[in-house]
Amino acid sequence: MKRALTLFVVAAIVSLASVALAHTPLCTCYQNGDGTVTCEGGFSDGSSAAGVTMRVKDASGKELITGAINDSNEFTFKKPDGDYTVVFDAGEGHSIVINGKDIVE
Repeated sequence: MKRALTLFVVAAIVSLASVALAHTPLCTCYQNGDGTVTCEGGFSDGSSAAGVTMRVKDASGKELITGAINDSNEFTFKKPDGDYTVVFDAGEGHSIVINGKDIVE
């Protein structure tokens, strides 16, 4: 019984450690007032998002702009006409979709 309890405690610690080490993607976008939009990205553990793929899509899902977060954790693009979404794509389980209507100055 004591051995089973010890194994349970070790398994719980290992499981919790992986959760504690996980990082959550963060991304926010705002209009610059000059027809461009800047998105700032990163991760909840403070790690850089440099190189993370950014996609701007129109209402039909067609990609209009593709780029990457720069070393300053920013991505700036010309605001498209009409409805659009911005996708911060850091891989499976690490993507964020922002509706263009939610992007304000």
